[in-house]
Amino acid sequence: MNRNTAIRQLHRWTSLVFTVTVIVCFVAVSGVLPFWVFYVPLLPLAVLLFSGLYLFTLPYTARRRRRRTALGT
Repeated sequence: MNRNTAIRQLHRWTSLVFTVTVIVCFVAVSGVLPFWVFYVPLLPLAVLLFSGLYLFTLPYTARRRRRRTALGT
């Protein structure tokens, strides 16, 4: 499997996990829970941040690589 494909799949699945944890936190607001429960969505959010930034830069780095190979360096 290609590294870019693996990161893209990781990003998709992490977005589903993040969505579920946010929904669970909103449902949990009605009950009395410890404060750390509301920090649970931050871990998938951090993964989404870094994988999203990587996926965002892919077209620009690919374009730069193509220019470099076209110039022969």
